[in-house]
Amino acid sequence: MFVELLKRRRSIRSFSDAPVSEDEIDTLVKAALLSPTSRNIRPWEFIVITDRHTLARLGRAKHGAEFLAGARVAIAVVADTRTSDVWVEDCAIAASNILLAAADIGLGACWAQIRNRTHPGGGTAEDYLREVLELPGHLAVAAVIGAGRPAESRQSLTDDDLDRAKVRYIG
Repeated sequence: MFVELLKRRRSIRSFSDAPVSEDEIDTLVKAALLSPTSRNIRPWEFIVITDRHTLARLGRAKHGAEFLAGARVAIAVVADTRTSDVWVEDCAIAASNILLAAADIGLGACWAQIRNRTHPGGGTAEDYLREVLELPGHLAVAAVIGAGRPAESRQSLTDDDLDRAKVRYIG
């Protein structure tokens, strides 16, 4: 059941050294590519990174992204900002789909917000990653999802964790 998957999906920032298969990576990519977008413009692009040196560099993009260095795969969610005025929302949906797909196939994953974040050495995390990933200026980096076999476990959420005070019904 989909709601059970949502309860089970938790941010995992610690990964084992066990590999992630090409089929599993392809599942994450398919989940991203199947994401809905405004007016079906699909402004996003996805960069799959498995190189350990590059993963280590990704982990230095901003405070809180260090877990990317331990991931076995990362997917940078980027967008051509020239094609859509709602690329941020479209990228967020795609990133969420990647996280849900990871949980569905037993991988741990976590989102590293890049847009509007500062690089520890000065400048922006986005400019840093644009250089690391050799991206042209019209591509914005929204987020990077790190994934791998979990080396930590987190309890699933329950109905008791739901903040129903955040919901109003009309009608």
